[in-house]
Amino acid sequence: MKGFASDNYSGAHPEVLTAMLEANGAHTAAYGADPWSDRARELLRAHFGEQAQSFLVWNGTGANVCILRAMCRPWQAVVCAASAHINVDEGGAPEFLVGTKLLDLPTPDGKLTPELVERAVIRVGDEHAVQARVISVTQSTELGTLYTVEELRALADFAHARGMYLHVDGARLANAAAALGLPLRAFTTDAGVDAVSFGGTKNGMVSGEAVVLLAPELAEGFPWIRKQSMQLASKGRFLAAQFVAMLEGDLWLRSAQHSNAMGARLAAAVGEIPGVRITQAAQANVVFAILDPAVTARLQEEWPFYVWDEASGEVRWMCSWDTTPEEVDAFAAAITSKFAAPD
Repeated sequence: MKGFASDNYSGAHPEVLTAMLEANGAHTAAYGADPWSDRARELLRAHFGEQAQSFLVWNGTGANVCILRAMCRPWQAVVCAASAHINVDEGGAPEFLVGTKLLDLPTPDGKLTPELVERAVIRVGDEHAVQARVISVTQSTELGTLYTVEELRALADFAHARGMYLHVDGARLANAAAALGLPLRAFTTDAGVDAVSFGGTKNGMVSGEAVVLLAPELAEGFPWIRKQSMQLASKGRFLAAQFVAMLEGDLWLRSAQHSNAMGARLAAAVGEIPGVRITQAAQANVVFAILDPAVTARLQEEWPFYVWDEASGEVRWMCSWDTTPEEVDAFAAAITSKFAAPD
């Protein structure tokens, strides 16, 4: 069984692999000066707007580090949710490599609001205190929740009124678009976002994320930032070919719609099991729930998944582009049987 540990566990979509094989032909220029990279940049502009300047990188942490390097000076700070990936799952990379301080705020649903952020924007102009420069949000969030267009616009307006930037960590941006039923630019460019990382790895690609800069001044010097951050791929056509495969048609959307649908199916199935309490709105491709730790231990003998919070017994079940309805139903049946089994 594939399990429900992470959408990083899934393989690559066959259409992506085919595109990489097709790029593996004759010699071509390196470092993004190839036809596939040109086409990927063209497609990203089509999705995010003509002002969008894009740079392909290896992974999500690299994308976030590069963006924050472009946005911040060492005495400036990034405001984020306490559950943000940049805060808890990037090994301290933003602080170590960018030299910026993260001001993490507790949130019940993984989402920031202007009212929450305002608590961190203090001592403005005081040389003894770090200066808040960036609001960083994740869409969809680490808890599987979604920002609406209006919520993002409110954060962008708050940031811009104070000379700050709004960054969106979009490792699962495709899932957000599928769930919201909106084009990518509607809740990024048109909402006032300044920079976004557009993830592909969790949505059926082998590797690669796209840094999409929407505030034009952020692109100044960005090629050197990417190079210094060790995120410039020499054979960049293999990253670009994957984005071309995803974006020329609707593969990016189809994959996200499917994983979201499997998340909804799982939430509906397990929500009816006595002893399972879903803790977050299942808005994308993930379900959070609390169940007895003894049941969790028995389940994990057969099905891979993560315990999110050991203190409360909260677990995370993640669906992928290749999760099948049969696997969801089998997992729900396994949960039911483990609750029925004696301790």
